[in-house]
Amino acid sequence: MLPSLFISHGSPMLALTPTPAHRFLRELGQTLSPKAVVVVSAHWESLDLKVSTTAWPETIHDFGGFPRELFECQYPAPGAPELAQRLATLLDAKAVERGFDHGVWVPLSLMFPNADVPVVSVSLPMRWSNEALTQLGSQLAALREENILVIGSGSLTHNLYETMPPGSQMPSWVDDFAGWVSEQLGQNNRAAMLAWEEAPEARRNHPTPEHFQPLLVAMGAGGDARQLHHSVEHGVLAMDVYAFS
Repeated sequence: MLPSLFISHGSPMLALTPTPAHRFLRELGQTLSPKAVVVVSAHWESLDLKVSTTAWPETIHDFGGFPRELFECQYPAPGAPELAQRLATLLDAKAVERGFDHGVWVPLSLMFPNADVPVVSVSLPMRWSNEALTQLGSQLAALREENILVIGSGSLTHNLYETMPPGSQMPSWVDDFAGWVSEQLGQNNRAAMLAWEEAPEARRNHPTPEHFQPLLVAMGAGGDARQLHHSVEHGVLAMDVYAFS
């Protein structure tokens, strides 16, 4: 059975820059053959839970200040309207039309570059508690038995105010938080993860919570955690990937 995944998507330039995380996601995709993918992305926040039923989602370039080459990227994967409608009913969510934000298409363009795997986007309810987000994951867990890949797409650390030049070393305050997460997940300490805001340097690494919350969804959708990848970009973007079996 497929695991659920938490993927750190970092900067949109991940799509084009051959960093260790870029190379890892390309390799990871070669080990997976899902029937469909369901993604909860940090870049689709909503008040109420929503599911995209779009048959052919557009590629959303929801960023600015990057090279033209990035804005020319397209990810023409199909949606899965029937699956999306089923999820909307299961989750008591609103069915809407929505394209792929970069939290969806950037990692998937590396994992499944042929854009031949159907993708359904599920929103991230911004006011939900950590417990409720984990419960959302548990409602998605049964999809794994149908060979559907559940992904939470965010970033293990995400303080853009302190971004450093490419190649910078990870400062201690980033390393402390990333190490805490690795330790708690390694011990399957879900109680600690539900109180992640109390972790060392949590607020500095996440001035806002939306890039960490998809990890809670992925955790809820799976079992024991396994760290698949760790690297850092721009000093402050820990690009960790976790699988929950």
